[in-house]
Amino acid sequence: MIERKDVGGVAVVRLAHGKVNALDLELLQAITATFRELDRADHAAIVLTGSGRAFSAGVDLWRIVDGGPDYVRAFLPALSAAFLAVFTSGKPVVAAVNGHAIAGGAILACACDRRLMDDSGGQFGVTELRVGVPFPPVALEILGHAIGERSARDAVLGAGTVPPRDAYRRGYVDELVTAEEVTAAAIAAARQLGSAVPADTYRFAKAQLRRPVEERLVRLRPELDPQVEALWLRGVEDGRIRRYMEQVARR
Repeated sequence: MIERKDVGGVAVVRLAHGKVNALDLELLQAITATFRELDRADHAAIVLTGSGRAFSAGVDLWRIVDGGPDYVRAFLPALSAAFLAVFTSGKPVVAAVNGHAIAGGAILACACDRRLMDDSGGQFGVTELRVGVPFPPVALEILGHAIGERSARDAVLGAGTVPPRDAYRRGYVDELVTAEEVTAAAIAAARQLGSAVPADTYRFAKAQLRRPVEERLVRLRPELDPQVEALWLRGVEDGRIRRYMEQVARR
């Protein structure tokens, strides 16, 4: 589900869960546990990447449909917790986007400090509104923090995906590299971030930069999380999520 290795003091965390590393409850819990552990470990920095042709293609929507209301109620808090575990790590975190990073996969990438993307054709974008359900506030705040409020608004409401060159042009990713080099380049970038600044200073600076996001979430989540849950439950009950998945399957 998650593969880890140490490369010269950099922890490489690789999602290895099915064909496209779809986010289900178990993978989200594993991401949260892994990043919380690594935040206390001795590694100087972290690289997050995927396996196969995808970084992560986002939420496993079939699990949502098949799991029903109880699964949705467990899944949504786990989704926010996983995003926050990556986002709140005090260590340098670099995403090696090795392929498709869609919806929740794109948010995971945006939770990292830097994003390097394979230039060979994966898609990057936040498509949740096409499914008929909203992003949780945690996801929207992380996206705005990473790419700016205007770009985030356009990305969310447009609900589309773009190829690597456009992802770079729009500021979704910081650098394009070849498929063969993406992980090694991300490790080098993480190592540089981990060595250029003392660890305690880097951690404090990240906390300063995150603070407005965290303060907004404290204020917004008690009101908005239940509304998000209600719309996801409606999406299961009225069949919109299933219809979306059936349309995708026919393409």
